[in-house]
Amino acid sequence: MTQDKQYVMSLEEARQLAGQLVMIRMPITSLDEESAHYLKRHHIRAICLFRGNMTDEIQLKKLTSDLREVMGPESLIAVDQEGGAVVRATWVPQPPAAMSLGASDDPELCYQVGAAVARGVKALGFNWNFAPVLDLNNNVDNPVISERSFGSDPQRASELALAWMDGSLSEGVACCVKHFPGHGDTNVDSHRDLPTVDKSLEQLQALELAPFQIAVSRNAPAMMTAHIVYPALDVDNPATMSKPILTGLLRDQWNYQGVVITDGMDMHAIAGRYGVGNAAVKALLAGADLVMALGTTETQIETLEALTEVIASGQITREEIALRLARVRSLTDAYPCQATAYQSDMADRILMSSAWKRGLTVSGNPVAPAKGSKVRLVISADVVSDGVSEAGIPAEKVTAMLGSVYDVETVCFEDANRFDWNALPQDGRFVILASTVRIRYSQQVRDSWKPDLHLVLWNPFQMLDIQAPALMTYGFAPPAIDAARAWFAGEISADGKIPVHGFN
Repeated sequence: MTQDKQYVMSLEEARQLAGQLVMIRMPITSLDEESAHYLKRHHIRAICLFRGNMTDEIQLKKLTSDLREVMGPESLIAVDQEGGAVVRATWVPQPPAAMSLGASDDPELCYQVGAAVARGVKALGFNWNFAPVLDLNNNVDNPVISERSFGSDPQRASELALAWMDGSLSEGVACCVKHFPGHGDTNVDSHRDLPTVDKSLEQLQALELAPFQIAVSRNAPAMMTAHIVYPALDVDNPATMSKPILTGLLRDQWNYQGVVITDGMDMHAIAGRYGVGNAAVKALLAGADLVMALGTTETQIETLEALTEVIASGQITREEIALRLARVRSLTDAYPCQATAYQSDMADRILMSSAWKRGLTVSGNPVAPAKGSKVRLVISADVVSDGVSEAGIPAEKVTAMLGSVYDVETVCFEDANRFDWNALPQDGRFVILASTVRIRYSQQVRDSWKPDLHLVLWNPFQMLDIQAPALMTYGFAPPAIDAARAWFAGEISADGKIPVHGFN
């Protein structure tokens, strides 16, 4: 940073303000002296924790407590505990994916699940949950939303999602609806490239924008931006860096008063095209209140220096900064970060178990084999994290579930496109394909794989790829697997309705 420029405030004051306008991540499981010094030196008071920061409940509660002590009373400690495959803390009761709740179509259930999620994460030391998702399920080829959406109808999806939000708020955990103005109708993952939603303003208002406008009317406390270009709103910039979208539409037209935070600025859609420092400045000038600087220490420093420069130079006024900080302060005042006891663990586990079962959905009238039947399970041996969701379920856990009902032989594959379906023995065993990844199947697989039943344990739209009756759980958490077991055992029916137009 050059020292010979004329600044409207000192660089030290600008640095203090810059640190309060970012959220970071750190690769730690305990707050060592160096990490604590880093937070203090850069005036950081907002951090997001991921699975890599967590080993067990005792460790995590100690970490969040130490972070809270260092960052101060206005700390924001955030987590992505959406449900389904997007959860970070797995020892608290695991909630159904949004689409499972959409299949249940019960706002009261959504409220209760949102409240239970909040009780769990609050007891771990979090006061901000980056959920619920308001993106609509209006593109079956979407590689990153899928089961994270409550449905395709903007009114019904909003009602369910915002009931979930209300449940969380009732338990003292702030929500952050996402990804404004809507990530549903893309076939590109913004973690990997920059998507474009090339729709008219009228089309956007009818679908993508509608849930977020409803959320504004319901006083959603925070909103996360999408790294997506919407030419009808701003032909030049993704929403995260668009003043016409963040200020013109969201603030001026809709009069939104909550906190606006960017999605992770380390994502390729942004960092790879604009550079993290430049992008952070653009986001702040566009109207964001907090910049999510989740990258490395080096990219975080680059972000902080760029923000310090733009603040010190007066490109953003003291009044504008004060307004952003006041919004953040309102969030921390309403949802303080504090230690609490978790007193409803068993009741919440019972709730989640019931909720997963209520979301079970069938397609093509599948019939479970009789108990004790000989079945052959075809499944991916292992599923690693895709960077957004956590790692999928290993084959042995699905084998164990089916083994409680049937005589099971398991056949694993590593690469679906190289697996020879025709090499399976023709010995009369009932063949169950278990799909445990989010990515859709290739045309080659669609043309050749012929199971007797398709057990869809993640992306429900995979049922379109395989010509077989299907049972869809919308996730692979332990209560989802138990719900599938109960169906195979004949203990429950699958009464969910896929919440997407054209499927029922």
